[in-house]
Formats: sequence, structure tokens, C-alpha cells
Amino acid sequence: MPAAMPLAGGAADAAVPAVTKRARRARRTELLLVIAGMVLVAAYAGAVEANLMDGVTPDFWVPAALLAVVFLVMHVVVRLRAPYADPVLLPAAATLNGLGVAFLRRIDLARTPADERFDLGIFAREGGRQLLWTTIAVACAAVLLYFLRDHRTISRYAWTLGFVGIVLMMIPAALPRSLSEVNGAKLWIRLGSFSIQPGEFAKLMLLSFFAYYLVRKREVLALASKRFLGIDFPRGRDLGPVVVVWMLSVMVLVFEKDLGTALLYFGMFVVMLYIATERVSWLIIGLLLFFSGAFLAYFLGASIGGPFANFYQRANIWLHPFEDPYNDGYQLVQSLLGLGTGGMFGTGPGAGSPNQVPEVRNDFIFAGMGEEIGLFGLTALLVLYLFIVQRGIRAGLAVRDSFGKLLAGGLSFTLGLQVFVIIGGVTKLIPLTGQTTPFLAAGGSSLMANWLLIALLIRISDAARAPLGAPGGVVRPPVASAPVRPRAAQPPPPPIPQEVAEAKTEMVRPPSAAAAPVKPLPPTPVHPVSALPPTPAQPVSALPAIPTGDEPAPARADDPIDPQEKP
Repeated sequence: MPAAMPLAGGAADAAVPAVTKRARRARRTELLLVIAGMVLVAAYAGAVEANLMDGVTPDFWVPAALLAVVFLVMHVVVRLRAPYADPVLLPAAATLNGLGVAFLRRIDLARTPADERFDLGIFAREGGRQLLWTTIAVACAAVLLYFLRDHRTISRYAWTLGFVGIVLMMIPAALPRSLSEVNGAKLWIRLGSFSIQPGEFAKLMLLSFFAYYLVRKREVLALASKRFLGIDFPRGRDLGPVVVVWMLSVMVLVFEKDLGTALLYFGMFVVMLYIATERVSWLIIGLLLFFSGAFLAYFLGASIGGPFANFYQRANIWLHPFEDPYNDGYQLVQSLLGLGTGGMFGTGPGAGSPNQVPEVRNDFIFAGMGEEIGLFGLTALLVLYLFIVQRGIRAGLAVRDSFGKLLAGGLSFTLGLQVFVIIGGVTKLIPLTGQTTPFLAAGGSSLMANWLLIALLIRISDAARAPLGAPGGVVRPPVASAPVRPRAAQPPPPPIPQEVAEAKTEMVRPPSAAAAPVKPLPPTPVHPVSALPPTPAQPVSALPAIPTGDEPAPARADDPIDPQEKP
């Protein structure tokens, strides 16, 4: 057994360089993927200019190069602060963001007169603003990743984040229409030329609060009371949190006039509840509550109007878009026609007419891009989103703490649900919503919130992939790899004392943490056989006779008759 100890020690010492090598390989993969994504963005920008202007300007690659510098800085921060993080999260988000900037610049070129397109600046109009917002958003994500060494720190401020998230969510509903409403949905705070969508940040805060709350209450929420159709349903008194979040979602639907935001808030809570308790009944209850609220809002909008009128109008456009294709249904009809025109492979970058789709830079950017890159290109974009969602869920499964599992699962599902909501509205799968396509659509609020989401996923994936001995996911490699020296042979155990060896019995008592060390018991003396006293031998005659029953009974002390006297 002692001979195997040097081998075990050598394997343990060699584990650290192996893990460090794996981390470096992941970071090299991330770097190559980021560079490949920016090459793709530059190629897309060059193709746009070739189709729109019958030529390529000498500086077509400059926006892609500036984006590459921004994302490489983020890569350096990841390499320093999260060396074990997933190598796919950053490149996937960077590629989507870069393609969004390139497409917005393509919209700017199309809206510029042909003789002025060659003079359009890099930071001009919508594409330039999106490039600037990308720099700010990635900088915020880098700061968060640099200072947040452990994702569990967020749980200390869970109640504060939950309160601030609810306030941010309800502020647009309380403001007048002139300060909060855009295209019928009250989701903004507008002060002059400045505008912000607080709901994008509220979802991150509420996700953090939901994760903390469900970690504390999941054992209670997992209790079942009745079993129906093979499914265990929770107790009635445990429905309180779901009912509260459902009521908040209905209030968002009614007062902020947006189905997508209401579905996003309620959906992410129900899914996190399912992740925490592993009970399908919560999904069934959540779907029933949401659809019942949506149907109720629709019928109230048809009968009494008021705050339900906007939702009723959007539902009617969704059901019958071609009844009024030049007025109410114009936006959805143009989106469907653009997707149909693109077909399988699209018309080519810069060769379509996405400007005919209203709000193509925001809600309908997916339809505008689909006309030019076709179904294959849109599928590639969806695969990039799928990579982010899948890697986030994978990090949630691998991380060791319950808060990280719920937070990673909630962040990943929220991103996937937001993509589903916006693409479902564009393709007439669900009614139109006011959500923006993550990383693609124009807007600083959405871009900053989604990059903060990516930073949190990177932090959690680093904790999930780091070895157990790495506090905060950082393991410093050894300065010099010294050769492993074999351990010295241990001396043989001391001989057993003679008095212990000759003892017949020895009592062993379990050690006590607070008691003093137990002294060994004194040895039991062993008596030799010769020392025992001999047993005295009795003669046979001295032994009492065995009565046969014929002799007379012995006389008693109180017998008056002499035993020698004969009758």
C-alpha cells in the first residue's frame, strides 16, 4: 500500500496543468470563432455594397474591424476572469450582433440617395448608432464580468433586485401616453431625444429574484396533494406565488398593451418553477392561467373595449391580416410577402426591398433579413440562438449550486422565449408583440440587457467547468513544473508490548472530540496452572449413601422416639 502513494500524489499534481491546458484550448477556440464571425460580417457588408452601389468602397471592412476590436477586448476579459467559460457563448452573440449592425447599415444605404452612398460615414444614422451602442453594451458586460467573481453574490441582493424590477416594469404603465407609448405599446420612458425600455433590465432583476425565491421555497412548492391523470398537482395554498405573477402579467397585458412582455414575464417564472420542482403540473397550471387571461382580455376588448381594445385589435390583425392589407394588416402582410419573396436562398445581401416592411429596423428585422438571406440564412441565425440557449442550459446543469442552476436555466429560457415571441409574431404564429429581436434589432436598451445576460451566462459556465479547487473559477498555473519526487518510505510500526500481547481481552472505546485521550487498561494477570490450589480428594466412604427406600427415615430433632429403640 505505501508503494502506491507516490503514484497517487503524482496524478494529483499533474491534474492542474491538464486542467489549465483545457482552459487555454477553450480560449483559443473562442478567439478563432470570434475572428471567423467578424470575417463573416465583413463579407456580408461587402456583398451589400456590391449589390447596392455596383462597387465596394475601400473602407467597407472598417465597421467589422471596429467590432472585432470590441469583441477581442471582451475576449481578453473572459480569458483573465473566466478562463474556464464556455467558448461558444461570446462568438455566437458577437456574430449575431455584427450581422445586425451590418444589416442596419444596409438599411441606411438604401435610404440614402444613390449619389451620396459612397460618402455615408461609418457612424452615421442607425447603423452608426448601433455600432456605438454595441461598444457601450459590451463594455458594461465586461465590467460586470470583471467585478462579479462569483454569481452567488447576486443572491444577497435578491429582494432589492425584485423590488426594483417590479418598479421598472410598472413605470411605463403609470406614465402618460406621450412619455411611454410607441406603436400602441407602453413600454418606454421617453424624455426628449432620450428613450429607454426599462422592461429589458427588469427581466434580469426579476430572474435573479425568482431564482433566489425558488431555491428557498422549492421543497414546499414540490409537495403534491392530488394525483389526476398520472400527474401530481400541488396544494391549493402553494398557488400563491403563481397567482401573483399571473396577475402582474395580466396587468402588463392590459395597461402596457403588450402580449409579448406579459408572456415573457409569466413564462420565465413558470419554467423556473418547473426546473426547481420538476413537476409538470406547474407547466399545465401556468398554461391554463395564461391562456385563460388572454381569452378573457380578448372578449373584454370585444365587448367593453377600454384598456383591452389594443389587444383585441392585435388579435384581429393576427387572425385576419388580409382583410385590410393596406391599413391595419399592412405590416404583417408585408412581412409575410418579404419572407415569401426570399424563398429558400434569398435574393442576396443588398438585393432585396426590406424598406417596404414597416419597422424593419426593430420588430421586423427578422423578416427584412429573411428576404435577402432566405430560409437557409434564417435557419443559420436560429442555430446561433440555439447555441446560446443550449450552452446556457448546459452550464446550469453542470454548475454545483442550486441558485446558479436556476439562474442559468432562467436566463437561457428567457432568451429563447424572447426569440420565439418576436419570430412568432413576424411569421403569424402568434399575435404581434412589442419585443425586439436580441442582438439584431436596433436599440440600446435591448442590446445592453442581452449582453449583460451573456456576461452572467459566461460567469456561471466558468463556475460549472472549473475544477473543484478553483475559487471563483480561477486556477493559477504552476510557475515551474518541478519533477515529482517519490515519497520516503515510512518506518515500520512499533512492536506490540509484551503485556498487551499476553492479554486475553482489551476494551476499545470510541474516541470523543472533547474527551481526554483514553489510557490503556492494565493487563489482566495470567495465573499459571501450577499456582492454582489443589482440590481435596474425598474418600468413597465419606460420601453420603444413596437412599433406596428400605431403611428407616432419619430421626428428626423433635421425634420423641429413640431411633435405636425397636417397637
